[in-house]
Amino acid sequence: MTTVSAISIRNLVKTYSNGKQALRGVSLEIPQGSLFGLLGPNGAGKSTMINIMAGLVNKTAGSVEIWGFDTDRNPRNAKLSIGIVPQELVFDAFFTPFETLELQAGLYGIPREKRRSMEILRALGLEDKAHAYTRTLSGGMKRRLLVAKALVHAPPILVLDEPTAGVDIELRQQLWAYVRELHAAGTTVVLTTHYLEEAQELCDRIAIVNKGEVVANATKDSLMAQAHDKVVVVTIDRELTEVPPVLSQFNATLRDSRRIAVTYDKRCVNSGQVLAALATCGFGIEDVTTEEADLEDVFLRLTQSPASEREAPVHVA
Repeated sequence: MTTVSAISIRNLVKTYSNGKQALRGVSLEIPQGSLFGLLGPNGAGKSTMINIMAGLVNKTAGSVEIWGFDTDRNPRNAKLSIGIVPQELVFDAFFTPFETLELQAGLYGIPREKRRSMEILRALGLEDKAHAYTRTLSGGMKRRLLVAKALVHAPPILVLDEPTAGVDIELRQQLWAYVRELHAAGTTVVLTTHYLEEAQELCDRIAIVNKGEVVANATKDSLMAQAHDKVVVVTIDRELTEVPPVLSQFNATLRDSRRIAVTYDKRCVNSGQVLAALATCGFGIEDVTTEEADLEDVFLRLTQSPASEREAPVHVA
């Protein structure tokens, strides 16, 4: 096996029986060893794509390879190469976490002497709950148990579908610390999340899906370079009731009576021009801060604007 892609998706189409087309010829290469963000609004097609990878949904057309194994020609090895952490918290209420992992390991054909159930529970902070019924676990513990289930067969690829939904901040940080450890050890991690700051902090490459199509697929730095808007907030030495007319050429608003926020396209304007315009009014400038656009701004531009108004899809090797 010589492929450099952990997951290779080519011209993937999914049309449901009611005529809804969830995926419209999606092509995507997820590099081995990457921490890859798969983002998109609700209904964009992310979960359909993940369910096709997991073998839970039949595709209409196209191909999917997982760790070099085609999901049609070699489904067993494809499934052995990937661990899926779903959004839904689904467990047998009368099984303990230890029994849950043992059953999962058995389904993958792992001999008892090679199972790592307690080791995985310990790594995810569930060792003290190993023999409690899963129905007694908190929501955050159930999330961690889902991750544990996905790891019983030691897959080289881990897919996390909204893993921190409904999880408190402390538990979210613990989960991401463990994901970073897995990634550092060589696991390819694919993350879907609605918390865009998570993707911005964690991922080295990001694809954005909208209405069943890939509208961006690039390194995080390349995507962030698309964030053209910048905000300069100027605190002046007197109170205002309206934006000075000299700033009418900019997109300026009052944050409060003494702070003016000016949003501008940094490709065309710089903060010096904004400050120079204010200086012509005789204002004394007490403080200046700047705010850069973030991944959320890029995401909204790519998923909310009409296709005819968007720039060409971003695809950077």
